[in-house]
Amino acid sequence: MFRSRLAWLYLLFVTLVWGLGEFVGERTLPTLLLAYAPAVLWLLPAPFVLLWTGFRRRGLAVALTGTLLAAWGAGLLHWRPQHDGKLRVLNYNVNSGYKSTPERLAAVLKKVDADVILLQESNFQPRGYPAALADALPGYSVHSAAEVMTLTRLPVLATQTVDLPGNQREVLVTRLQWRGQGLTVVNAHLGTVQVMDALARDFAYLQRTRDRRTQQVQVLQKLAAQTSGPALLGGDLNTPPRGLIYRDLQTAFGTDAFAQAGRGPGWTFPGLRVRIDHQMARGLIPTRARVLGEEESDHRPLVVDYR
Repeated sequence: MFRSRLAWLYLLFVTLVWGLGEFVGERTLPTLLLAYAPAVLWLLPAPFVLLWTGFRRRGLAVALTGTLLAAWGAGLLHWRPQHDGKLRVLNYNVNSGYKSTPERLAAVLKKVDADVILLQESNFQPRGYPAALADALPGYSVHSAAEVMTLTRLPVLATQTVDLPGNQREVLVTRLQWRGQGLTVVNAHLGTVQVMDALARDFAYLQRTRDRRTQQVQVLQKLAAQTSGPALLGGDLNTPPRGLIYRDLQTAFGTDAFAQAGRGPGWTFPGLRVRIDHQMARGLIPTRARVLGEEESDHRPLVVDYR
């Protein structure tokens, strides 16, 4: 059975890393780092393990199992059926507009033809950027809070801003009317867990950012509990698709739309090969989710169709 120790060690390693990141996650700092590190890292040993076991003709099946498990954990094997929907929502961290212009960003948003647009890091530079962007997107009403902006073609019934503890950002809650019923849209940008802080051995700061994010998620959970009817959470949640916070957000707002209707890894922050921008909805069924290749920011836009 144990004809190749290397193959079995790799399979055990991948299983352990996935299990600790998924089910222990943010409870401890080491498992937090496992949960938030790019999952493609666990694939790096795979070519060597496969070549070694293939050369020795021992344990190739076990090595292949470990490789497939690592690829599945990284989202490379993710595939869901896709269909047309009646409601289209886009969320996009636009990096304060540093990599774009109002005209270029508006062209990207127009091409998507979304009913609702959720922008994060909308503290645009220079000062005239927001007005120019709004002028380039006729037909959309614009609603802003600290570092987030919601644009929509749907009738707006009410808006609300809620402070996020631990930073200068706010959550923007917009009550819309869609197909004769109310729809609550929550636009959020959660704080970041800087994995690089661990490399710098600044574990105290890492723990503080973790605790602040827990408080921020509690704000979103409270909003979800106070909201009746269909609701959608979208934005840069700085949370990979694993761990306790990811599951808490899904419990509050509904299943991750990309998990239900996306294909491939869906890296919304390609610089680190991670998917940290999400949409989660209850009372809506995602039918198609895709990450666009636009390069007007360090993030990529996530577009989801619903019915």
